[in-house]
Amino acid sequence: MNCEEAIQYIHSTGWNRGIPGLTRVCALLEAIGNPQEAVRCIHVAGTNGKGSTCTMLDSILRAAGYHVGLFTSPYIREFRERIRVDGELIAEDALAELTEQVASVARTLNVEPTEFEIVTAIGFAYFARKGVDVVVLEVGLGGRFDPTNVIKNPLLSIITGIDFDHVAMLGNTIQEIAAEKAGIIKEGRPCLYGGEENAACRTIRSFADMRHAPFYTVDRSDYVKKSATLDGTVFDFHGMTDLMLSLLGSYQPHNATVVLTALELLAAEGLPVSEQAIRDGLASVEWIARFELLSRDPIVIYDGGHNPQGVKVAVQSIRGYFPEENVNILSGVMADKDYDEMIEALKPVTYQAFTVTPGNSRALSALEYAQQFENHKIPAFAFESVDAAVCAAIADSKESGRPLICLGSLYLYSAVADAVKQQ
Repeated sequence: MNCEEAIQYIHSTGWNRGIPGLTRVCALLEAIGNPQEAVRCIHVAGTNGKGSTCTMLDSILRAAGYHVGLFTSPYIREFRERIRVDGELIAEDALAELTEQVASVARTLNVEPTEFEIVTAIGFAYFARKGVDVVVLEVGLGGRFDPTNVIKNPLLSIITGIDFDHVAMLGNTIQEIAAEKAGIIKEGRPCLYGGEENAACRTIRSFADMRHAPFYTVDRSDYVKKSATLDGTVFDFHGMTDLMLSLLGSYQPHNATVVLTALELLAAEGLPVSEQAIRDGLASVEWIARFELLSRDPIVIYDGGHNPQGVKVAVQSIRGYFPEENVNILSGVMADKDYDEMIEALKPVTYQAFTVTPGNSRALSALEYAQQFENHKIPAFAFESVDAAVCAAIADSKESGRPLICLGSLYLYSAVADAVKQQ
């Protein structure tokens, strides 16, 4: 099995095996020696912001000299992005070898594991093999039944925030969704909640109390934003002044305060970092497709906001960076998202929309998406290809001087970024 064959096998296994639970992934991990027990983990769940939180933690811990594993999803450009050590993607030969090992075991089980369960097993096996000091572990979906939830004694469980998403699987109320994500809290292990939703906070606190887990929230009373430009954000927090965060987006300093609070708690768990490491890690962190500046002339930004909360926060960022003008929007979404609410949120900052169809079977067609914009009194134009949409949108933005914001499904990112580069 080579790397390409390994990835083909992984994708062929499918996401759904019926009954939710950890039985399959536990059986798989036990059969390969329970590698998850050989690594220390920081477990991160949440509706939005968990990926950015994970990558900031990874950057700072690496700046502090730790040997760090990073497990994230979904991937944006290349499958191997999901499993990294010290910033490097899992090696192709290692991915092929470990996939073959996991696949041979998976075929012997009564019920074949899902794709995410197999990827999780490969990740733990790789991190154990590399002997990392710590793994920053992002939950894939929810928490309670997520395959990453096989870990028993996390250094810290982090829940970044709660909002409505994947309601068919996680619940129809904030409390139900919070309860699913609170499933990552372990007996006696510290938990940090970074959101500001009171109902969610009460639910998560009650789960922490039931599990005798020390519960913490983020105190933002001394947070001060000093400047926010397309070069980054400068802010003060918890006695540290003029911290420079390279990631753009009004929501990223919010995520950074979660990270900085988490680091205070991790110091008590034997993982101290210096202030210089914090400064270096925040200034150098990279995370594509999250209000990422793709071009300065014209200004083109990509943001992976793909649900109402994500889009509302993206709108805050748009208004923050461009307070005096409306922008062009290029977007494509999945048909199962609440795109009507997303368009309503975009209305105050949108001049016109260019719609595309993401390359996914769940995608909403560009034509139907454009009609939805028109229903909200926003001029919209549907395109058969991403290249054509980007070409038209960039031409208009160059002529008008109007910024172009590309947002929606992360499945669009590679095609949009490549098209912008060609333009």
